[in-house]
Amino acid sequence: MTYLVADDLPTEPGGVRFRRLLERPEILQIPGTHNGMAALQARAAGFEALYLSGAAMTASMGLPDLGIITVDEVGFFIRQVTRASGLPVLVDGDTGYGEALNVMNMVRAFEDAGAGAVHIEDQLLPKKCGHLNDKKLADARDMAAKVAAARKARRHLFIIARTDGAASEGIDGAVARAKLYMEAGADAIFPEALTSREMFEEFARRMPGVPLLANMTEFGRTPFFTAAEFQQMGYRMVIWPVSSLRVANKAQAELFASIREHGGTHQMLERMQTRQELYDAIGLHAYEALDATIVKTVVPTPVPGRE
Repeated sequence: MTYLVADDLPTEPGGVRFRRLLERPEILQIPGTHNGMAALQARAAGFEALYLSGAAMTASMGLPDLGIITVDEVGFFIRQVTRASGLPVLVDGDTGYGEALNVMNMVRAFEDAGAGAVHIEDQLLPKKCGHLNDKKLADARDMAAKVAAARKARRHLFIIARTDGAASEGIDGAVARAKLYMEAGADAIFPEALTSREMFEEFARRMPGVPLLANMTEFGRTPFFTAAEFQQMGYRMVIWPVSSLRVANKAQAELFASIREHGGTHQMLERMQTRQELYDAIGLHAYEALDATIVKTVVPTPVPGRE
């Protein structure tokens, strides 16, 4: 499925389709896809929504996740993933790239690029990965103003407010922030870096009826849980934000090490996507067929005396 040759291009905005997925009883599983190829592969595996992680986007650019990526750069990633997959995409909006007007600009820019949902967080710049220490929180009222601005600007985008409050303010502080953000207009809440089943369950118990997003990142503060376990704990969505990038980066590092050691790629052939598999994934032959149907341009014959 790629956007020039697909016969099932979506006609509804991403936000409308994202909401419809959340109406189903089962938890919405949203893998991180850091580029168009990952998006194609996730769709082929059967996923119906995708996630763009700020950490994955910046890491793919060789940068740390400190809020230094721009709205326009994120738009480039959104277009890649939405065009490749045709699926609704949840995008990491970091802190909103500034204050209220900046948040409104982000919302419109993300919608124009094809996003279906966004989450914004209550950290101060330079923000950090939610599973690191020494995060600095914004005033809850300032964050609520950003949520209200996002709500005012959106046409269809599904707005998720993320709170990093649990690490420094405990479950009480995180819940208080979440309730304020819902009052400001958020559609859902993302409690980041909860550290136990008990915390996940308690947060869900104290936010009845609110759609909740769980983050199942590896090597962080959250223990490993499956999608089914998160659903049992009261969560409607789960993301695996950087998993595809981690696997791809590990494989690339091993490839480069093997080339250096053996003077070629011959030791890694069995671990490679074949040429045919690559062409099948990106739809090369469908593009060739499309190209063959296009009428060749004919240059008009000059009229005598008007050359």
